[in-house]
Amino acid sequence: MSLLKNVFLVLIGLISPVVSIAQSGSIDSAIDQYMGPITQTVEDVIFFTIPVGFGIQVPFVLIWLLFGAIFFTFYFNFISISGFKHALDVVRGKFDNPNKNEKGEVSHFQALTAALSGTVGVGNIAGVAIAVSIGGPGATFWMIVAGLLGMSAKFIECTLGTKYRIENADGSVSGGPAYYLSRGLAKKGKGFGQLGKVLAIMFSVACIGGSLGGGNMVQINQATKQLIHATGGVDSFFYGQSWIFGTLMAVLVGVIIIGGIKSIAKVTDKVVPLMVGVYVLSALVVLGVNFSHIPNAFGQIFNGAFNSGAMYGGIIGVMIQGFKRAAFSNEAGIGSASIAHSAAKTEEPVSEGMVSLLEPFIDTVVICTMTALVIVISGYGGDGAALAHSLANSGELKAIELTSAAFSQTISWFPIVLSVSVILFALSTMLSWSYYGLKSWTYIFGESKVADISYKVLFCAFVVIGSAISAKSVFGFGDAMIFAMCFPNVLGLYLLAPEVKSDLKDYLKRVKSGEIIRYKK
Repeated sequence: MSLLKNVFLVLIGLISPVVSIAQSGSIDSAIDQYMGPITQTVEDVIFFTIPVGFGIQVPFVLIWLLFGAIFFTFYFNFISISGFKHALDVVRGKFDNPNKNEKGEVSHFQALTAALSGTVGVGNIAGVAIAVSIGGPGATFWMIVAGLLGMSAKFIECTLGTKYRIENADGSVSGGPAYYLSRGLAKKGKGFGQLGKVLAIMFSVACIGGSLGGGNMVQINQATKQLIHATGGVDSFFYGQSWIFGTLMAVLVGVIIIGGIKSIAKVTDKVVPLMVGVYVLSALVVLGVNFSHIPNAFGQIFNGAFNSGAMYGGIIGVMIQGFKRAAFSNEAGIGSASIAHSAAKTEEPVSEGMVSLLEPFIDTVVICTMTALVIVISGYGGDGAALAHSLANSGELKAIELTSAAFSQTISWFPIVLSVSVILFALSTMLSWSYYGLKSWTYIFGESKVADISYKVLFCAFVVIGSAISAKSVFGFGDAMIFAMCFPNVLGLYLLAPEVKSDLKDYLKRVKSGEIIRYKK
């Protein structure tokens, strides 16, 4: 307990100078100066590259995630295809026993929306713009391929997350990579047990960093910028005092997360369908108005995927952009979603793994593809040099403005709709990542009221900070930590894959025999 208090006091001590600096108006430069060297070191480690030919360097983390997704797709005999219909039936509650109170806290649908809320964020809007602009329209094709492959990685990690979860004294559950890495590998022997503990700590530390950075500050920062842009730019009430919006969001987030996953799920099961529906409907309006241009857009996507020239760095460069965006968008192999899915009410871990198949499909194949189509049709798919220059030199993430401009060509008032969507996307992502970070925090420091409250206060403090800064180093650090989660996670998945394959075979056998009953026709 004393260790937890000391760690919390140190973190508050690090935040306090930031608040003081903010009052003097030099917060961004001060933070970049402080965080820059740290971020650079972390990024050099996490994103170290290896040559693949043609003068192109590929981040090893991308190869690590992609190879894992391909391996699991074949290892589980394309479960992403064969299990798709069953996944829809499970999430619709057709296998829920109405007369049985199963272990867990939320329904299959609520677990799915809670996990989706963590992946469907501003990355689906801003990130896709970056991929298409820098990699060209062809990046969209490889984004879709990576999304389809990622479905199998989601399946195994969410099955394990549910299988090795623990039930706490208050009836809540804790699960995810930290638990299946430590508890699952311990079953293989003493040596594997020690390895599992090390991997679990590595994952938890990275997850906490990712939750405060990519899952929090990046989200609120982009939501704040879009709100200011849509409400008058320099004439906006929030211009120069964005901390006000950050404070309001911090209070809202705090009120919701205080109740744990049940409270979060009650919000996400309404917000996620709403925000996805509004965004997809807007995209359909744009595509409908420009229906005659859709064949040409798909032509650009397929041609760009296989015939890209030096303009976009060749086919390898296009693939990298597509795979990179898909990996960051759906987080397959990162392990984060299994934390939310482990809270599902079920005694069949494989059934929750099936439900998780739908995540990459919805997130990447549907939402990211529709965003990319709108950008391509609107003619914003080739200004990579200008966008890259802006991203490299402005210190701000402006890609979301490109998506807004693409939509507004057809829907003049879309920036307002996008502002609402981005705020909802950011809110839902922060809610889910607060839960991911909390479970990693309590895995390290133990389940207690002090651990619970200390993390939640810390998380809300970072909401305010994230709204007020545009320091690239902070966001780079958060993104790097999210990707760092995949190293211990995927290694553990390889080691535990045989038992999941056995569980899947047994589950499908019982479904076919009728032992696992379908209650709703």
